[in-house]
Amino acid sequence: MSDAFKQAALDYHAKPRPGKLAIAITKPFTTPEELSLAYSPGVAEPVTEIQRDPELAFRYTSRGNLVGVITNGTAVLGLGRTGALAGKPVMEGKAVLFKKFADIDVFDIEVDASDPDAFIETVARIAPTFGGINLEDIAAPDCFRIEQALIEKLDIPVFHDDPDGTAMVVAAGLVNALQLQEKRLEDIRIVCLGAGAAGVASMNLLAAMGARRENMLMLDRQGVIHSGREGLPPEKQSFAVETDRRTLAEALDGADVFIGVSGPRLMSVDMLKGMAPRPVVFALSNPIPEIMPSDALAARDDLIMATGRSDFPNQVNNVLGFPYIFRGALDVRARRINTEMQIAAVHALCALTHEPAPRVVMEAYRQTSLSFGPEYIIPKPLDPRLIEFVPPAVAAAAVDTGVARSSYPAHYPARPEASNNLE
Repeated sequence: MSDAFKQAALDYHAKPRPGKLAIAITKPFTTPEELSLAYSPGVAEPVTEIQRDPELAFRYTSRGNLVGVITNGTAVLGLGRTGALAGKPVMEGKAVLFKKFADIDVFDIEVDASDPDAFIETVARIAPTFGGINLEDIAAPDCFRIEQALIEKLDIPVFHDDPDGTAMVVAAGLVNALQLQEKRLEDIRIVCLGAGAAGVASMNLLAAMGARRENMLMLDRQGVIHSGREGLPPEKQSFAVETDRRTLAEALDGADVFIGVSGPRLMSVDMLKGMAPRPVVFALSNPIPEIMPSDALAARDDLIMATGRSDFPNQVNNVLGFPYIFRGALDVRARRINTEMQIAAVHALCALTHEPAPRVVMEAYRQTSLSFGPEYIIPKPLDPRLIEFVPPAVAAAAVDTGVARSSYPAHYPARPEASNNLE
């Protein structure tokens, strides 16, 4: 990162007003009469109604369009355990993305609690404020327990975007890549390098969509996670398979898919050459991938590749997921975001990629043409059609699976057919 870029980033956050967020008043507030409606005595009326029926908070307050973006600062970007306060610029940035892409309001909450139980208690106690909770930048393995505990405690959607959002975009890109490579999800051998939150969530979602766990090999710092290893935590134990492969090179021999959520340059050209014909490589370590696209594409001309970077084709970017899955969930007052809703979002992202890109997208990315193919397997983050494709699919899945409080919204387009198959 250059000194000029560093200064530009600091100036962006500091000037002319510190931070990236502000609060706006949404109702007229210029007369004594409006003052009496906004506060005392008028405010007593919705208080009484909500006391009588808590569901009316969605009618009389901002709760139904308000998400809490909450962190404890234990895994902030690639910077690690920065602490809660230092994570605030990231949480504000996440709030900006929610507002920009899905018109969702956000309070960013930085909780000074590295102890999982203290964090869970804090979030549970403030949850009535929100229509949904987006957990952010929480280190594994605590993130698994925190998310599950809050899902069980609360009656609003709880979503940890670092793993769950990554999983949805990975799955969408992979489904499309496999179509181009003429392979089926249930038949392929997958190698996942990285057994943290993103790796575990991605493999779990792919398994829910039809990939076979016996055809998955996951690696952590000690190598392949196999059935002979002792002391594995539950999230890793579910990926322990009977195999004599131990290294990444051995795992990749004959594999169809590589998903890297680990570190820079951990995959060699020789390892890539050992993969099956027509491989798919998602090298998602940022800013330096597990293998550079230039090296990979020079070694294999039958390859489809994605990274986490915006300067290469097929960027796996979480902004394709979280604003829109929350939009759909909030619009039907969902009690949770379940697997069916995530799979619906995956298929909506897949479908959008098959549509011709509008001129506004091509101009934004300086492209003369943009159509489904090896260098376009995932929608672009600035595609304005994402709001038209993903929330309706998510909302329909929430209604179909019984986690919605309200019906499919009348202002949405025609209700999409429920479909989670891969045909």
